[in-house]
This record gives sequence, structure tokens and C-alpha cells, in this order.
Amino acid sequence: MFDDHLKIMTMLKEAGEVVGRKKLQKMVFIAKKLSFPFQEKYQFHFYGPYSEELTLRIEELCNLGFLQEEKEKVSGYSQYRYMLNEEGDKMASSFGKEIPGLGQCVRSMNEQPSRFLELVSTIMYFDKLTKEQVIEKVHIVKAKLKYSDEEIQEAFSYIESLMQMKN
Repeated sequence: MFDDHLKIMTMLKEAGEVVGRKKLQKMVFIAKKLSFPFQEKYQFHFYGPYSEELTLRIEELCNLGFLQEEKEKVSGYSQYRYMLNEEGDKMASSFGKEIPGLGQCVRSMNEQPSRFLELVSTIMYFDKLTKEQVIEKVHIVKAKLKYSDEEIQEAFSYIESLMQMKN
């Protein structure tokens, strides 16, 4: 059980800090789709792939005193900032396992806006469909976000670059 928590801690150690619950959800999902060893189960939700298990693990890590969650008001809504605290850093350094290739991918994802990661993760969620079907699905399930064809192509290219980084 705690092994899955350590993987999340390892990811956060590599990221340094992740701003936004949605962003953290998308980063773990994308890493999982890139075949990094994350076990969380995902379902499609309002903002794309979402894992209740990940939400619970993050809450547990906060309650155990390994993870710092800072809530801040931004433009009328609450935004959360996640980082390992000193105890979490020690735990991740002592017991966390190195996950080859994860660091570069995590740092790259962390530089991307949440909106873009939502698009990338949505595309990856529908990976059993053809590219044309995925594009059509994105326009349906993410209609409110009005992703342009250029953004969608950029997301496909970004997925390719992540796959290359991993290897």
C-alpha cells in the first residue's frame, strides 16, 4: 500500500511543487499512460481523467505529515499548491525508488498550463481510438474549452516528445 504513496512522493520530489489539484491529477495520469509505475484507477470526469484513489493518497500524505498543501485564493476560486515538506523529502530520499526517466517528464509537464495538460490527458484517455476519432471526441467532450486544431496537434506532438523523453 505505502509503495504507491512513495511513487507519488517521488513524483512530487522531481516536480518540486505542483500548483493545482487538476494539474497533479493530469500529471499522474499522463505518467501512468507513459508506462511509469503508477497504479491509480482513472475515470473520465468534468476536467478529463480523474482518480479518486489519487485524491485519497494525497489527502493521506498530507495527514501523515509528508506533504504540504497550501490553499490560496486566485481570481475568486481556491487553488492548491503541493510540495513535499522536510519529512516527506526525507522519506522519499530514504525509501522512494528511483523511477528512470520520470524526472524529465515530470519537470516538462509541470511547466505546462493545466488547460494544456487537460487536453493531453484527454487525448491519452481515448488512446484506443484512431487519431481522427480522438480529435472528434475532444471537440465533443471538451466543447466548452474550444481547443483549436493547432492546440490539438500541439498536444499530439507533446505526447510524442514525452514518449521520447521517457526512453
